Amino acid sequence: MTARASDRTRYDRATAHLDAPVAIVDLEAFDANAADLVRRAAGKPIRVASKSVRCRALLERVLSRDGFAGIMSFTLAESLWLARSGFDDVLLAYPSADRASFAELTADPKLAAAVTVMVDDPAQLRLIDDARDGGGEEVRVCLELDTALKLLGGRVRVGARRSPLHSPAQVAELARAVARRPGFRLVGIMAYEGHVAGVGDLLAGRPVRSRAIRLMQSAARRELAVRRAEVVRAVRAVAPDLEFVNGGGTGSVQHTAAEDAVTEIAAGSGLYVPRLFDNYTSFTGRPAALFAQPVVRRPGVGVVTVLGGGYPASGAAGADRLPVPYLPEGLAYDPQEGPGEVQTPLLGSVADDLLIGDRVWFRHAKAGELCERFDALHLVEGERVTATVPTYRGEGRTFL
Repeated sequence: MTARASDRTRYDRATAHLDAPVAIVDLEAFDANAADLVRRAAGKPIRVASKSVRCRALLERVLSRDGFAGIMSFTLAESLWLARSGFDDVLLAYPSADRASFAELTADPKLAAAVTVMVDDPAQLRLIDDARDGGGEEVRVCLELDTALKLLGGRVRVGARRSPLHSPAQVAELARAVARRPGFRLVGIMAYEGHVAGVGDLLAGRPVRSRAIRLMQSAARRELAVRRAEVVRAVRAVAPDLEFVNGGGTGSVQHTAAEDAVTEIAAGSGLYVPRLFDNYTSFTGRPAALFAQPVVRRPGVGVVTVLGGGYPASGAAGADRLPVPYLPEGLAYDPQEGPGEVQTPLLGSVADDLLIGDRVWFRHAKAGELCERFDALHLVEGERVTATVPTYRGEGRTFL
């Protein structure tokens, strides 16, 4: 029996008492992935990206391990909720225009001490001040550096369009604006190199493109390491007590950790290891988060139909954003239909071995987005579900 076939047997037995659709997290795989992230970080703390987990119980589990410290959140409302839940170090990874939440933040000493907000434009500081509604608490601020690789005088750009702050001078200028403005304190810098951390460099059947990606990423890492160090020096000249410099992502942990200027690493997807993280030369994780759909039809030879399953991930639309049939091995989508809102036909000779009521296990393309589809995650150890914990959705929290 292959390892994947053994996993299928375990998951089917563990969840036999549950009706599908059902979502699980294999705790042995989750913990092994966490240990591997710590190994790759080489002593630098890992800040957990909550958008890739979206389950408080699992955030608590990973943060109880040595090597992990703090949360990187995705909305201000989520940040306040997590801080009220007892998480005392929450870095909001994106700028916000949530005036009501800024009013709460600036009126509550506990929240203001626990939450750091992201800024890359003086207008965001003005928005926060306008939202204070009398709240006088000092706001902790982090500046985001644009990590994109720019070539040919800026005519070619490789990387996400995030912060407008690209040069050391630009970041230092905003640092001075924060320092001059009462009610704010600059505590950190963030630089997420998504074109390195979030792009696989080992594409099946595409050796030339894979080689090109590796060459691009190598050049991008070299350029960013120099520029990030210069940015940190420029900002420390304005704010000597800077608390942290955050960088990285699941796909670049060991590379970013090697930079002296970086004090902590961000990662989250590497805990669940969704399908988009299968194509890396630098690490291999274990799929930990899966969902199962029940077989409800057998339309003909070599075909079964499961209920639902059309859970596409965010990003540029394409086949790589779709969940993938994982267990049993050998199933594929009907190219005429793909994964459907209500039903999904699956093709393959193995379909003839499946009966009505059997389940097919899938992996989502991305990590935490799976939790927007399920109220609960069933935690599997061996052949047993040892706990059932709510996702954000299960707690009535849908932040985006």
